[in-house]
Amino acid sequence: MDFVRGLPLTPTKKDSVWVSVGRLTKSAYFIPVRTDFSLLKLVKLYISKIVRLHGVSVSIISDWDPRFTSRFWKKLHEALGSRLYFSTAFCPQTDGQSERVIQILEDMLRSCVIDFGGSWEEYLPLAEFAYNNSFQSTIQMAPYEALYGRKCRTLLCWTELGEQRVLSPELVSETKDKVRLIRDRLKSLSM
Repeated sequence: MDFVRGLPLTPTKKDSVWVSVGRLTKSAYFIPVRTDFSLLKLVKLYISKIVRLHGVSVSIISDWDPRFTSRFWKKLHEALGSRLYFSTAFCPQTDGQSERVIQILEDMLRSCVIDFGGSWEEYLPLAEFAYNNSFQSTIQMAPYEALYGRKCRTLLCWTELGEQRVLSPELVSETKDKVRLIRDRLKSLSM
């Protein structure tokens, strides 16, 4: 767990992304937050966004954010049966996985905002989907394949299957373009 901080303020007053990456499947979760969110707010987000989907982690590696080093956070994970580990600054061996995902996310968001304009928060769900549906060399498959046994169908496939009628053609076309661009950028970043 780590944060991407210092992002431009969005219309919903978010300025950071909380990044959580599963060590086994490499699935990533990008949660828009504010730097001043309390630990209680982060705990609620952790439960609603991560625990509800995957249960409680056996162990967690996080940065040294004061909220994560607090007695409450430690006691919470002790009660849940999770072990907490903290990354060491400038030591990617500790949690290089999160650092690499953050680099990719920053590049994806920068590209989306430059190419399409608007708020980075608007593109966060698409960036998360594109990342999780993209091949990861360490596990030799996409995170979604590791989780669900297959890659998730994307809007890029909908027109081939004749499902474009379900949504307006403009929305399908616009989303296809965005997902294609994000995928292309992910491929170029992994090379």
